Amino acid sequence: MSDNHLSELRFEELDLHELIQQGIREAGFEFCTPIQASTLPITLKQHDIAGQAQTGTGKTAAFLIATYQKLLQSDAPKEGPRQPRAFMLAPTRELAVQIAKDAEVLGRYTGLKIALAFGGTDYEKQRSEIQQGTDILIGTPGRIIDYYKQGVFDLKQVEVAVLDEADRMFDLGFIKDIRYLLRRLPDPDKRLNMLFSATLSNKVMELAYEHMNDPELMQIEPDKLTADRVRQAIFFPSNPEKIGLLIGLIREMGAARIMIFVNMKREAERVQSYLEANGIEAAAISGDVPQRKRLKMLMRFQNGELPVLIGTDVASRGLHIPDVNCVINYDLPQDVEDYVHRIGRTARAGASGDAISFGCESYAMSLPDIEDYIGHKIPVANFDPDLLPEVIKPKSRPRKPQGKRHQSGNKKSSSGPRRRSR
Repeated sequence: MSDNHLSELRFEELDLHELIQQGIREAGFEFCTPIQASTLPITLKQHDIAGQAQTGTGKTAAFLIATYQKLLQSDAPKEGPRQPRAFMLAPTRELAVQIAKDAEVLGRYTGLKIALAFGGTDYEKQRSEIQQGTDILIGTPGRIIDYYKQGVFDLKQVEVAVLDEADRMFDLGFIKDIRYLLRRLPDPDKRLNMLFSATLSNKVMELAYEHMNDPELMQIEPDKLTADRVRQAIFFPSNPEKIGLLIGLIREMGAARIMIFVNMKREAERVQSYLEANGIEAAAISGDVPQRKRLKMLMRFQNGELPVLIGTDVASRGLHIPDVNCVINYDLPQDVEDYVHRIGRTARAGASGDAISFGCESYAMSLPDIEDYIGHKIPVANFDPDLLPEVIKPKSRPRKPQGKRHQSGNKKSSSGPRRRSR
């Protein structure tokens, strides 16, 4: 991994509590990333911040470190049950879980207790843990509102409020829930407020100025939407050629950790069935996959046990998965921002990676808007259709088969298509 993505500011130069510094050292952090170097000097002085930076640049650590410093500098109420003093909202359960994991690492010596609240699983377990008392509450809006209305906790003692990936929460329709919760916190000038996101739209900034105390806007390379170390390329296959091209590319890459993005859940399942029929282990993740199965799937992918993960755009935000070698847009996204979020899964934290897209007959019309948004042309890669591997069709689809069943064919060995950019 390259260190070129780091700033010249060392964490030890910051006026941080020694218990936080100890956690930072054990996490292996020495130099701040640019977003951390830009925001921490502000938030450590208890000034609100709205921070924008590319995905994978250390935004989570930036707000966690500031949160721990704030809580350690103030005295916790001594009377009554332990209520949340920090409140962190995330758009997805996976992101909430990841924030909690990072919080455990950085705050392991602080003695501050963390609790999670997200939908899909562990309803009574989460409820019980929060009732037992917590300092930092992390979760998704729906489950947190559910517990709040039941009186499981109150928000009167909150000293720090964090909104992570705020633009995504708008996209998912959480804005009413966010406002409901923010209006039940202490006044903005009585807490430290932090908003972080990969993009800061006008509607997000309106939210920031409505519920924050004159936040300072900090943008790290806002005009550079895609990381320098992402090697982008686009193929132009016909729709029938897509599966063969995909299989050939995966075989060519070998044991690489690959994320594939499609636009529809049904297509994710179809691609998974084709890959498995052709000897490639893969799993499809989407919004309606049960939470336990999702977490197990992500863990296997993170551990390298699962080489290929297929996702819809529900999976393209909020997943912290290191060392993804390649992102393949099997379907070009119809929302230009989703292209940036998808390819941001690779080349994280100074590493390099590949982002390959298919400009097929169904979605090629999205390409001009994407290129206009990112500010450059995506290099075109060619392939020889005659060199594509013969595809073995799956006997049946994994769920709700439609139409006629596919008949099995014979597998032809192939080294996969050769790529050449022009």
